[in-house]
Amino acid sequence: MLVECYDERGAEVYDIIIKQVFQDLVLGASVDDLKAYVNPDDPVFVLAIKMRKTSNVILFEDVANLTYDKPNDITRILIDNENYLPHILKQLWKQFSRDEIYQPNRYQLEIEGDYTELKSIVVDDPHSNLQRRIYDAIFRILPEGFKNIKDLSSGDIVAVVATDELIKDAWIEKCHEYIDELNKGM
Repeated sequence: MLVECYDERGAEVYDIIIKQVFQDLVLGASVDDLKAYVNPDDPVFVLAIKMRKTSNVILFEDVANLTYDKPNDITRILIDNENYLPHILKQLWKQFSRDEIYQPNRYQLEIEGDYTELKSIVVDDPHSNLQRRIYDAIFRILPEGFKNIKDLSSGDIVAVVATDELIKDAWIEKCHEYIDELNKGM
């Protein structure tokens, strides 16, 4: 982790703030590296964070069995992994009302009609979840009042430039330098 600032004390303070936010959000083990640039004279904050690799997306068929009972015109969903039940329900509630989903027990759901195509729906995306948590951390770390934010994130790197003025090209270049360094593992 590198916090770059002409003021050594300012760099130490932001180092402490970043570590505290990461500790509060339990993100330490999920991040490979971080680079930050702070300049109070030129009100700018550049932050680039490299996320660790996450597991693959979880599909419906990975955590549940879907079968269609043709005589009764019901799709039965048998939950294989109860940990994903909230995720499954969330996805189903996007398509169906709560009244359309019958839950006779905690491991079974039923929907009228043939909905076996649901098996290919993404139930959980660990990469997006981690990315969301890192954005939460960034917004806690950014100085208050820095409302002009440019998101330069790509792939496994979440990167932003923030200021309370117009964003300068030099700051965007600085952020791209950090992204390149993080991609190369520097």
